[in-house]
Amino acid sequence: MTRKTQDTGRQTPEDKKSLVFPASLFCLVGPTAVGKSAVALELSERINGEIVSCDAMQVYREVCIATDRPSDADRARIPHHLVGILSVEDDFSAAQYRILAEEAIRDIVSRGKRPVLCGGSGMYLMALLDGLFEDGGKDEGVRARLEAEAREKGAPFLHARLEDADPAAAARIAPNDLRRIIRALEVFETTGRPISQRQKEREGLRASYDVRGFLLERPREDLYRRAEARVEDMFARGLVEEVRALFGKKLSASAGRIIGVPELRAFCEGSVTMEEAKALMKQNTRRYIKRQLTWFRRDRTLSRIMIDGGEASAETSERILKEAGII
Repeated sequence: MTRKTQDTGRQTPEDKKSLVFPASLFCLVGPTAVGKSAVALELSERINGEIVSCDAMQVYREVCIATDRPSDADRARIPHHLVGILSVEDDFSAAQYRILAEEAIRDIVSRGKRPVLCGGSGMYLMALLDGLFEDGGKDEGVRARLEAEAREKGAPFLHARLEDADPAAAARIAPNDLRRIIRALEVFETTGRPISQRQKEREGLRASYDVRGFLLERPREDLYRRAEARVEDMFARGLVEEVRALFGKKLSASAGRIIGVPELRAFCEGSVTMEEAKALMKQNTRRYIKRQLTWFRRDRTLSRIMIDGGEASAETSERILKEAGII
């Protein structure tokens, strides 16, 4: 896997004041379409920062429109890291992200700049800040057996088993989250220890960096309106052609989950109309937003910033600096 982490970018414009910021790591997270990227650009200019993406899908170089990747102009304005670094044929995980993000952050800090983490992937944020337990507890045979049981008896059946084996993990994992249920049971069966216990032993960047985290939010209806408008804009910018070009490749499991890929595959195969594909994308984006908000609202270390409808990103950046006690 290529370990290129930085896009070329220019220095912060001289006509903008750069603040001395005491925190080592600044985090802007939130749901899709909340406006994180625009706020991160403004904030990075104020604090002499560079942006480290915390997005599970923007790592793929062939998918620009569907992942709403930062534009060339934005990357020229502020350097971005972990954007467009992999092929859609490469799988990507939270563990891989943690390694590359830590490398990028160390590089930024070594040059006297401030890393600004920006994105909506809660699992990646947790992996980076709180760590992952050391790799282990993997057994393809056990996993295959659990997957077969799930196909026969359903995810809730395995979730009930997890409640007996690891009540703490079961309380955090939804009964229909089959991937995480199987992983938790796999760890328990292969190591004899609950995954919840092993997770307590992990260590992330919070142990060595002063982390300032902010959850950006908007009123629900405003957020959905913005998300649906973004889907319309994606179609206008050539989303169908972008996704159609992927079908000649062997998509990794993670790339295949990009919102827009399965919906437009169905369109290209003739099983849904263009309008139905568009409606499915909007529906799946709203569902993803709900999951993101549920995840981030559980994190008590994040300061919540509610953005009003007409508020400019520069104003939100100013509010964040005040909340952090910088100005």
